[in-house]
Amino acid sequence: MTTTKTKDIAKTIVILCTLDTKAVETAYLKNQIEARDCNTLVFDLGTRGNPGMVSDITREEIYKLGNPGETLITTENRVKLGEIMTTGAATKLKALYKEGKIKGVIGIGGATNSLMETNIMRTLPFGVPKLMVCSVAASQGLASRYFGTSDIAILHSVIDFTGSNELIRDILDRAAGSIVGMVEKLNGIGPDKNFGAGGYVAMTQLSMCERTANFVRTRLEEEGHQIIGFSATGVADKAMEELIIEEGMFKAVIDLAPGGVGEELFGGTRAAGKERLEAAGIKGIPQIIAPCAVNLMTPARSKYKPDYYERKRYDLDSLRTFLRLNSQELGVVARVMAEKLNASKGPVKFLMPMKGWASFDTEGMAIYEPEADKIFVEEFKRLAGKHIEVIEVNANIDEPEFGEAIIKAFKELINSAESALVGGGCG
Repeated sequence: MTTTKTKDIAKTIVILCTLDTKAVETAYLKNQIEARDCNTLVFDLGTRGNPGMVSDITREEIYKLGNPGETLITTENRVKLGEIMTTGAATKLKALYKEGKIKGVIGIGGATNSLMETNIMRTLPFGVPKLMVCSVAASQGLASRYFGTSDIAILHSVIDFTGSNELIRDILDRAAGSIVGMVEKLNGIGPDKNFGAGGYVAMTQLSMCERTANFVRTRLEEEGHQIIGFSATGVADKAMEELIIEEGMFKAVIDLAPGGVGEELFGGTRAAGKERLEAAGIKGIPQIIAPCAVNLMTPARSKYKPDYYERKRYDLDSLRTFLRLNSQELGVVARVMAEKLNASKGPVKFLMPMKGWASFDTEGMAIYEPEADKIFVEEFKRLAGKHIEVIEVNANIDEPEFGEAIIKAFKELINSAESALVGGGCG
């Protein structure tokens, strides 16, 4: 049963917790948030012992939402039970947000709770405050799963949640202040908030095409465009695809660094998912594509194949080594990219720099191999549909000449799209 609150719901914060194990900590956090003039809604995700305090959204309600028609049954299958509770809580959280009844969410817990609670938080769109207070936030193999592709903030408590002591109270004081501060700075973000009403421009980049990215961003911002950057290292560019599909906040994409496509094919660390390079096409928005680092891959050292040790390479730093794709691999990537872009409902321009695809991919460098890159160019041109314009630019990707070409292509596509809107109709 849901408890009726008397406070103004304008600043209501959801607390995700397990009241069979963390009731004391939850009660303290709840009091600290409410002392800062915010309302709370406590979700009880516990499934084993009895709850140590009264919740607003009970475990029974959550369970039924995740597994309609059933009642809560204690089971040893914790994985299945966790999935049901995650689904139910996410359903409830999304409904409350769409009704305008909540403004943020906070969770507390260790490894298991953090995985479940951050999965629930990802139900909420970009811009809604999400804070996970996690005792094991730095654990290898878990940290990236907590964040995923969502704008979740994580407070590493370091100490575990084991009741009430001075250090735990200090952590929860800071957590309460943090989530309340986020909510107070929202300026009206909610279901009625329309990010990108005027249309943002998404742009991917890497350090090896950073000068071009900065050049393009500066010029276009001077002309009134808002450029939203994404580092194409496998997570942010994947998040970009999701934002394009789910939020609809972009009017165009300048995809300087779509190398996540090849990394996904060959198991590199910049792999960005099987849907990479598809979202803009599905939405029908203009795309300007460039191949920054598309001719390179970054496999984990533990997964090196014997021939990898013989390849041309570039050590960007002590952690990242880029290996050259061979001719066969370049052909495969060209075919996959062409297939993805051929399905686009909107216009596409693919700009090919003919003097290197990275700032360090230049004449005199061991990794420089323009003849191999031509294999990609020719294969892509052979397969590209008629709505895809391939433009060869006699420059390195990180030179001003290439930046100018990107800006020219962008203006042509945007002007064409705007003209179509003005002149179009329902027929």
